[in-house]
Amino acid sequence: MKTWLLIFIGGGIGSLLRYLVSRLVNRSIVSAFPYGTFIVNVTGCFLIGFFIFYISETRFGAASLPWRVFLINGICGGYTTFSSFSSENILLLTNNQLFTFMSYTFGSLALGFLATYSGILLAKNF
Repeated sequence: MKTWLLIFIGGGIGSLLRYLVSRLVNRSIVSAFPYGTFIVNVTGCFLIGFFIFYISETRFGAASLPWRVFLINGICGGYTTFSSFSSENILLLTNNQLFTFMSYTFGSLALGFLATYSGILLAKNF
């Protein structure tokens, strides 16, 4: 039950952060490109990479489990937005915005992988 509560609270925090970051970005940048979701997904990838490595069992032992569940499953799970990413891509395709669709899709994948790896590297040197 404790694990469920940690995920529930972390997911709420992550969802609120996703909303606030997306709203701030979308207010600042007006474009057909969905920058809000893009930035949330890339920063979410970075955070999950950092947390996966930094809060590892080898570093903190069994005490790391509640933190990993809270930060990775809860906050990062609530923060990242793959369902929004998917629906925005369908909308871009439906509106025949092929270049924006390709930029968004491949940029999200490439920068997402790079951000996750960067998070791991930063955590190794932290």
